Amino acid sequence: MDHQRVIRDVTVRLSMASSAPEACRWTVSALSHHTPATISVLLEAHDRLRCVAATGAWQVFATVPARTGIVGRVYASGTAAVIPDVAVDPDYLPVRPDVTTELCVPVCDPGGRVIGVLDLQWTDPVDLRPWRETAQRLATRLGARIAAVGGPPSESRSEKLLRHAAALSAAPTEAAVVSAATEAAREVSTLSTAVLLIGGQLGASPATPGDLETRIRTELAGAGPAALDRMVERAHRYGAGYTLGEAGHPPTEDYRPLTRAGVRTLVAVPVGPADAGGVLLVADERALHPDPTTVSLMELLAGQAWTSLDRLRTLARLREQASSDPLTGLRHTGPFGQRIAAATPGRTALLAIDVDGFKTVNDTYGHQAGDQVLVGLARALEGALRHGDELYRIGGDEFVAVIEVSRPEEAVRIAERLAEAARRTGRTISVGVALPRPGETPDRTLKRADQALYAVKRQGRDGVHLAAA
Repeated sequence: MDHQRVIRDVTVRLSMASSAPEACRWTVSALSHHTPATISVLLEAHDRLRCVAATGAWQVFATVPARTGIVGRVYASGTAAVIPDVAVDPDYLPVRPDVTTELCVPVCDPGGRVIGVLDLQWTDPVDLRPWRETAQRLATRLGARIAAVGGPPSESRSEKLLRHAAALSAAPTEAAVVSAATEAAREVSTLSTAVLLIGGQLGASPATPGDLETRIRTELAGAGPAALDRMVERAHRYGAGYTLGEAGHPPTEDYRPLTRAGVRTLVAVPVGPADAGGVLLVADERALHPDPTTVSLMELLAGQAWTSLDRLRTLARLREQASSDPLTGLRHTGPFGQRIAAATPGRTALLAIDVDGFKTVNDTYGHQAGDQVLVGLARALEGALRHGDELYRIGGDEFVAVIEVSRPEEAVRIAERLAEAARRTGRTISVGVALPRPGETPDRTLKRADQALYAVKRQGRDGVHLAAA
């Protein structure tokens, strides 16, 4: 193999390249005339390596996380990797099943910064020593040419939007969705500021908002809810809109708060449905010229943001339904178990409550009447509790109140207040009261409250009994 000829052939092609992708493609093409190796060039793209040119494989990895595989290792370390047997290297990425040997060298710009890798993989025996020197020299020339024509290719706006869409999908809270959406809007549109209005409310502000965003938020807050509603209603009635950057054309009255803040360029896009959604405002104090493509990308972003918000709200509703009794709306056994597990000995009182004669109601008037009794009692008992006290339904006609008290007599007084509230509905209840003992399990405390309740039943019902300390 005449390695000087290899270098000469690649160098000649590189000198004619007018862009980074072209330089990579011509490097791979020229090299492929001299070796049967699978060849690829991967360049940095945000937080990943993007395959810009390749040959000799049925399928390539289009993007690779910056520290994944041998290519990621070389990119991160800036050190060439010579792998005589890929089977023993845990980082090998299986491009094709018959590869035995891999050589990967970093591609650096003239300042020595790693901007990508040149990777070669062979299926037949090969002398790696001369190839390592050749690959490194070619990588040096490739890096210099890429720098000369403007550096690695930047992400397209569509690629940026896809990257941000993944962040939106993974956002764990509504505030995180708003933050991710506005960050994406700024980066993809290239405008300086983005604000999201949802449900008539301004989305959360970033930790360090820019001057324009601060002014926008101040003006919108001062304009009041009606002004915000008009912006949202306008976007949903007429669709997305954008400024042309032309001087001498005043904005509509709806956008006066924005122009007072200094906005001269604006893209406004509806978000979600008209009755529950909002509007994405992407702005700049420079007089720029957004185009329909920018608006289309913002519409896609708004759709993704609403999907993420709706998903979080649906999950929250499902969690609430899973932890609540569907008849009375009270929390039930799952949250109750978590609450009493945190009971404080001597201070957290458990009030076990049973509806007197409830079976007779069901047997005489039917289950629908029984349900009405339970709902009425639930509302009455909730109304008799103090702020911070909690009421759970843990069975058919069985309730438990969890309250914090300073002494047992306080718990008894609250239990008596519950009994009086029940009487006002035309029903009576039996209440057993117990406070956790030091070292006692929550289940044992609840059992003592139940025993106190049954003591009331034995004494004629409609009363309160405190379990022994």
